[in-house]
Amino acid sequence: MGKPELLSPAGDRERLDMALAYGADAVYLAGDAFGMRAFAGNFDRDGLAEAVRLAHAKGVRVHVTCNTLARNDEVARLPKYLEYLDAIGADAVIAAGVDVLALCKRHAPHVQVHMSTQTGITNYEMARVWQELGASRVILARELSLDEVAEIRAKAPRGLEVEVFVHGAMCVSWSGRCLLSNYMTGRDAARGACAQPCRYKYALVEEKRPGEYFPVFEENGETFILNSRDMCMIDHIPELMAAGVHSLKIEGRAKSAYYAAMTTAAYRHAVDAAAEGVPLEPVWRAEVDKVSHRHYSTGFWFGQPGQYTQDARYIRDWQVLAVVLACDDEGNALLSLRNKFAAGDEIEVVGPDVAAFPLTAPMMEDPDGQPLTEPRHPRMEFRMRLPRAVPPLSIVRACRPSS
Repeated sequence: MGKPELLSPAGDRERLDMALAYGADAVYLAGDAFGMRAFAGNFDRDGLAEAVRLAHAKGVRVHVTCNTLARNDEVARLPKYLEYLDAIGADAVIAAGVDVLALCKRHAPHVQVHMSTQTGITNYEMARVWQELGASRVILARELSLDEVAEIRAKAPRGLEVEVFVHGAMCVSWSGRCLLSNYMTGRDAARGACAQPCRYKYALVEEKRPGEYFPVFEENGETFILNSRDMCMIDHIPELMAAGVHSLKIEGRAKSAYYAAMTTAAYRHAVDAAAEGVPLEPVWRAEVDKVSHRHYSTGFWFGQPGQYTQDARYIRDWQVLAVVLACDDEGNALLSLRNKFAAGDEIEVVGPDVAAFPLTAPMMEDPDGQPLTEPRHPRMEFRMRLPRAVPPLSIVRACRPSS
């Protein structure tokens, strides 16, 4: 079993920095057009060049998403955009159609093409055809089982790489081919603007009885009938490696920098542990439960994932309090505030390759060196003594379950 690539989301510069610090082998991100996450921060042209530079300095690959379904005016702009990606040294373009694939071969000859999960690749013949057309990697449909993925890997051309999703949100429609959002809100899921109407609570209204709502429910009065669960495969990394996949992808370009950091950290340790043939340490396994998520399943890897129909809320039990900007060898840290806390609060610190450890918040100092009980202003910088040295971008957090 070879060690697969760990591919992390980087929706903006802050999330990119976290993914790089917490152990990604590769990141995927988008420019300000052509990407499937319209509401992520994304990167302008200069930002893309800087992202590639930063990632390459750490030996990390950059995959740029071009997986929206382009209209005529947009496809006319693609050649110059692809030429720019080639010039700045992007490693791969994630494409959802033969148009982008063909244009990339002409205008970005040094950039690999990875076929998006939006193409719905479900068998080894589809994988073979994409390679013959010039793709170097296929990102398989999330609806496949472990046995199906293993068969694709066994029967697809040996030089073709296989990427799979291992963590994050699932779509109620096949490979994201959903019209609900566009129909109900005018926001097109195929163009990165899904309003997630599958998470809404629906009722039945009879034509001649406006205003009378009859509940639509499954057993036990549960009314979120389209609501999909999130995928979490952290307990099954050895099986995925045995199936021969090349890349393990974490969903979440529109999610927080904290999510990017902690899911990357958890799966970094899971992949390394599996490669060494040892169990994953529980402290790192626990991290996937400390990020914002819906109820987990293993997706379609081992059969139908099932739905959670009681509500569509996220589980958010942990809150980021501050991010470490710098820290000396004695634990004297400079931090930037994210949410209020005070001396005497029970908190914990987690960082790049630093397992979470608890402490009681001590007295702090403001930028002028004055004693500080409670930093109050967003992004305010302050100083706090930690029990041990930690790297920059370590996170201070507290358990604050949402109601």
